[in-house]
Amino acid sequence: MRALMLEKNGEGVFRASVQDIDAAGLPDGDVEVAIEYSTLNYKDGLAITQKAPVVRTWPMVAGIDGAGVVTSSRHPGFRPGDRVVHNGWGLGETRWGCLSTQARLQGDWLVKLPSALSSRQAMAIGTAGYTAMLCVMALQERGVQANAGEVLVTGATGGVGSVALALLARAGYRVVAATGKAQEHEYLHALGAAEVIDRAALASPGKPLQKERWAAVVDAVGSHTLVNALAQTRYGGVVAACGLAQGGDLPGSVMPFILRGVSLVGVDSVMAPLAKREVAWARLAEELDPALLERMVTEVTLDGAVEAAHRLMAGQVRGRVVVRVA
Repeated sequence: MRALMLEKNGEGVFRASVQDIDAAGLPDGDVEVAIEYSTLNYKDGLAITQKAPVVRTWPMVAGIDGAGVVTSSRHPGFRPGDRVVHNGWGLGETRWGCLSTQARLQGDWLVKLPSALSSRQAMAIGTAGYTAMLCVMALQERGVQANAGEVLVTGATGGVGSVALALLARAGYRVVAATGKAQEHEYLHALGAAEVIDRAALASPGKPLQKERWAAVVDAVGSHTLVNALAQTRYGGVVAACGLAQGGDLPGSVMPFILRGVSLVGVDSVMAPLAKREVAWARLAEELDPALLERMVTEVTLDGAVEAAHRLMAGQVRGRVVVRVA
């Protein structure tokens, strides 16, 4: 099999490289999958560039996501020929991942790919897009309707932000996109942004309560950006937090919560239960415009994944990076 392997030698020197390796090293699992496409999410970028201690076991095959075809199965829910998608569950961290031509996985972690989606489209969505749908679901489950007012999406040119923007705009919400990339305004308007604002307006320390504007927020940035978004959220508004691109800290105040009744909802995609995953993927297949999805995509080969991961972490990528594995 061919895979993107992450290694450390006895002196702790790190290396990320695509190699031919023995498939006998695959971990235990009841479903084997021929991976057709994978992707690069923020967590993949952290692992491949060694920007953060994502990997817990060495050596490690990278890739938290994969889509492909079942080749053998001991799981009652899957049989050879089934098309499946995998997100999270510790792959690329504690267990060999899907930036590889083969993967051995647990059937309880897999979702059958909706017939409307190809493997490539599934990885154009990936964990980032699936997380975006979980954020949209979190807002809607808490009563945020399309006529409620403006919805802020931070980190809007990233994977989560791009998909969240497209989903919300298509559902009729007035979406304001925050970005630091002035050259990407046209891209964001094409995805459905009604307005684009400079992320600098949110990125520095601000007052604990600010002028009310947002009915809801999807935030993949964290730190001061999340705190300022909370401070600007209208009475009874909802903020869905799913990322930490700016930082994992929350240097803020309880005032938005106790004076304006704002709700901060944490959105996790890694360990989300199967039922929620199935709903999210079914909705993505139905609600995400394939043409807009294609606008977000940059495709690379497995051999190009390491270089693409470095560009991702340098902020030189917009939207989604799809990795053609097969």
